[in-house]
Amino acid sequence: MNSNLTAAPPLEIHDLTVAYHKKPVLWGVDVVVPRGQLVGIVGPNGAGKSTLIKACMGLVPASSGWVKMFGQPLAQAVRRIGYVPQRESVDWDFPVNVMDVVLMGRYGRLGLLRRPGAVDRAVARACLDKVGMLPFAARQIANLSGGQQQRVFLARALAQEAELYFMDEPFAGVDAATESAIITVLRELRDRGCTLLVVHHDLPTAREYFDQLLLLNMNVVAFGATKDVFTSDLLQRTYGGRLTILSEVAHAVGATERAEAP
Repeated sequence: MNSNLTAAPPLEIHDLTVAYHKKPVLWGVDVVVPRGQLVGIVGPNGAGKSTLIKACMGLVPASSGWVKMFGQPLAQAVRRIGYVPQRESVDWDFPVNVMDVVLMGRYGRLGLLRRPGAVDRAVARACLDKVGMLPFAARQIANLSGGQQQRVFLARALAQEAELYFMDEPFAGVDAATESAIITVLRELRDRGCTLLVVHHDLPTAREYFDQLLLLNMNVVAFGATKDVFTSDLLQRTYGGRLTILSEVAHAVGATERAEAP
């Protein structure tokens, strides 16, 4: 592999602007994400968090700017990318079982004309086992709980054996056990050198879960180490008046800042 591509950061976003019906929902986004980081994308509803993920994945068109992954456009780096969409965006009535869903994660490596073989099935079983869903391999996906469905989609992403992962609210609507299982897997991926960008809506856990935070409200308010950007001032700039409904979080952040002050 070209040494320049090997050294390139897993994700570069330059001057990215996205508009729906000529109304900008993201503008001027500039971010360079270093390798081996677990990054949370947080901000108010309508801030463009999911749109940012979708634009990086080529699922919505950009009005301007560009995105590179490992120094390449998406089409050339796609085999190194994993994606977990929002659970609400999936047709769960589609007649397919759990094993088939996870095997879909192998097609990027196989190509469209090859069928999964023994090695692919072994990888899929290992991924299901990691998220605690191997006993459900033959179950129809529609017959699972929301938390179980999310675990299956995480297993599918693991089966892609990617280096860069985009995850759109993987913790939304899941039980505590599933949330714990998901963050454990994400940290294991991070520790193996993978880079993960995760849209997240829960501020209290954002501080605990992520190495870095991208504070987003249509453009980038701040991006950096969680300890540096999870401050009352930057959160207020990100959420504005809507942060008042998170008064306990704001109070806790302020108390921590006062305690850490020299």
